[in-house]
Amino acid sequence: MTGTGTALGAPAERREGRLKVTGGARYAAEHPLPDRAHARPVLAAVARGRVTAVDTTAALGLPGVLTVLTHENAPRLAEPDDPTLAVLQEPGVPHRGWIVGLVVARSPEEARAAAAAVRVEYAAEEHDVTLAADHPEAYEPETANAGHPARREYGDPDGAFASAPVRVDVSYRVPPLHNHPMEPHTSTAAWEGDRLVVHTSSQGGTAVRATLAALFELPEDRITVVTGHVGGGFGSKGTPRPDVVLAVMAARETGRPVTVALPRRDMPALVGHRAPTLHRLRLGADTDGRLTGLIHEIVTHSSRVKEFVEQAAVPARVMYATPSSRTLHRVVRLDVPTPSWMRAPGECPGMYALESAVDELATALGTDPVRLRLLNEPEREPDSGKPFSSRHLTECLREGARRFGWDGRDPRPRTRAEGPLLVGTGVAAATYPVLVQPSTAEARALPDGTFVVGVNATDIGTGARTVLAQVAADTLGVPLDRVRTEIGDSGLPSASVAGGSSGTASWGWAVHDACTGLAGRLGGLTGRLPDEGVTAHADTTGRANAESPYARHAFGAHFAEVTVDSVTGEVRVRRMLGVFAAGRILNARTARSQFIGGMIMGLGMALTEGSTMDAAFGDFTECDLASYHVPAHADVPAVEAHWIDEDDTRLNPMGGKGIGEIGNVGSAAAIGNAVHHATGVRFRELPLTPDKVLAGLSGAPAPTSGRGG
Repeated sequence: MTGTGTALGAPAERREGRLKVTGGARYAAEHPLPDRAHARPVLAAVARGRVTAVDTTAALGLPGVLTVLTHENAPRLAEPDDPTLAVLQEPGVPHRGWIVGLVVARSPEEARAAAAAVRVEYAAEEHDVTLAADHPEAYEPETANAGHPARREYGDPDGAFASAPVRVDVSYRVPPLHNHPMEPHTSTAAWEGDRLVVHTSSQGGTAVRATLAALFELPEDRITVVTGHVGGGFGSKGTPRPDVVLAVMAARETGRPVTVALPRRDMPALVGHRAPTLHRLRLGADTDGRLTGLIHEIVTHSSRVKEFVEQAAVPARVMYATPSSRTLHRVVRLDVPTPSWMRAPGECPGMYALESAVDELATALGTDPVRLRLLNEPEREPDSGKPFSSRHLTECLREGARRFGWDGRDPRPRTRAEGPLLVGTGVAAATYPVLVQPSTAEARALPDGTFVVGVNATDIGTGARTVLAQVAADTLGVPLDRVRTEIGDSGLPSASVAGGSSGTASWGWAVHDACTGLAGRLGGLTGRLPDEGVTAHADTTGRANAESPYARHAFGAHFAEVTVDSVTGEVRVRRMLGVFAAGRILNARTARSQFIGGMIMGLGMALTEGSTMDAAFGDFTECDLASYHVPAHADVPAVEAHWIDEDDTRLNPMGGKGIGEIGNVGSAAAIGNAVHHATGVRFRELPLTPDKVLAGLSGAPAPTSGRGG
C-alpha cells in the first residue's frame, strides 16, 4: 500500500466535536464513581514563613467532612524531581498560596465550607516579591528554559552599538500573565485494589504516570492515567500539577475515589504563570538600515522553590543578520509562585520586545518596517550558523502586505483620524522552533477492513484525534472514515507531552512509521485477516530526538489595524491578518483555528491581560476572570489566517511544523506598533489599557504597575 496523498491537508471535521458540544465528552471531574468524595486545598495566607499550628477541629465537625490532611498527617512522598509537587510534606511556606492543608468531604460544597473553617497559625518572615532590573540578587543562570544557554555573544556588540550611525536603546515590560484554560486543573483518583486509576486534566498522561510511580513508589504497570478530554492548558498542564498528587493522597487515605478541582482563584499560585520580563534592547544600524549590532537583555523572576527562567532573549538569536550580538538572561529568586510554561514561552514576550524595537528602528531610519525586516534577512541562523531547513519569512511579509493593503499606508504617525478615533496599522514578524520528541504508536488492521491507531497522545483542544487519523489514512492509502484513533490512556503506547507545538509532529511520526510497517505486513498476506487483526508497532527514539544539521523553525508575519479613542484612551483592533510558513499544513480547518486562536491570545496580551504582584500582600491581584481580562467576542475583530505552502523534507515524514504557538508570537507587537502609528506615542509596557494610553496622549508619564511585576 502507498499513501494516496488525499487525507493530509484536507479540512476534516474534528471527530470529537459533536461529543463536546452535546456534553458527551467527559472531563476529569465528570466521572461519577461510587462513593466519590471531593477535596479542597487550604492555601497559605502569608508570603513567607512556616506553619506553627493547624486547628482542624471546626472543619472536622462540619457535615460530610471525611478528613483533613496537613503536613502532620499526609502520606509521605518520595522526593520529587519537581519540588512544586512536594505538597503537605513540611511546614515551610515559600510563597502565599502554598498548599498547607486538604479537606476531603462528600461534596464540593461541604469541602469548600470546611476548608474555610481550618485555622492555621504561622511564623511569618519578611518577604520580597518585587522584580526590578537592578535587583541586587539578580544573577545569570547557567541556562534558561529548555536548556538554552543564558548568554550568547559574538562579534563586538557594545562597540558596534556605540559606533552605529543609527541607534535605538529602549526598554519594554511584559507583566505576569496567566494561562486560565476553560477547564481548571482537575484530577479524579481511585484505588482499585492495588491498582491506581487517575483521570486528569493534563497535557501528557505518560509523564503523569511516571511521576506518580516515583512519588508513591509504585510500579508504573499498576497505574492507569486517562486524559481522554482536556479543556485547554496553554502550557500550564504540561507537567503534573499538585491537583493530581492531592487526589491520589486523598483517595489512599479515605479509601474512596476523590476529585480535586482547583478553584480558578487558586490557579495563579499553583499551576505556574508567565513570569514578568524586563527587556532592554539596543539596536545599531547603518544609514541604509542594515543591523551592525543587536543586544537583547532580559531580567525575570523565579520562585524560591524552583528555578525557571523565561528564555525571552532566545528569539533574537534567530531572527536577523548582524555581525555582532549579545543575548542575556538574568533572574531573581523571589517569594513568588513558581512560573512555568505559557503558550510560546520565551518567544511570545521576547518577540514582542524585539519586534517593537525593530519598529522603533524603522522610525528612526525613516524607512518602511516591512522593508527593514526584508533587508536584514539572514542566510543562515545567526546564532548557530546552521542553514535553515526552510525559511519563508520574506514570503510571509510580502504576501501579508499584499493581502493587508500595506502599500497604501501613510507611514507618518497620527495622520489618519475619524473624529476622535486615531487610526493606525502595524506589522511584526514571528518565529517558533520546530520541536519533535520520541514517541511510540501501534497500528492495527481488522478483518472488517477498518484500522485502529493507538498512541497515548493528549488532545487539549487542537484536534489531535482527527489529524492523527489523517496521517494514518494517508500512509495506508485508505479513506479517512476507515481509520479510528485511540488516544489519552496510559495503556496505549507511550507518547510525548502535548506542548511546544511538538505534539502532531512527534505522534504523527510514530503513527506514520507504525502504518508503514503495517502496510508492509499486509502486503505479504493473503486471505482473511485473523479475528484479532494484524498489528505493527513503531518507536521513533533515536530519530525524532537526533541532532539536526539544520535550524528548524516556523515563521510568520502579523498585520494589525487599530483605532485609539483620543477621549477615552480605549484601543480597539479592527482587523488582524497573519501569514505563516509552518511546513505542510495537515488539516486546513484545525490549522486555521489554531492560528486564529493564537492571534487572539496575542490581542489579549496587548490590550487586556496583565497581572500585578502586590508588594505588601505577596499575591497576584488579578487572580480570576473577573479581574484578569481575556478577550471576549466583542473584542475580537475580523481575523484572517493564511499560510505559505512549504515543502520541507528535513522535519518529519509528514513535513509539518508545529502551529499551536506561532500564531501567538508577534501578534501583540503588531498591535502595539499599530497603536504607535495611530498616536505617535510609543508605549512600552503591556497591556495597553486606557489609563496608560490617556497618559501618553496627554504627555504625562504613563502609569506602571509598580508592584513587583
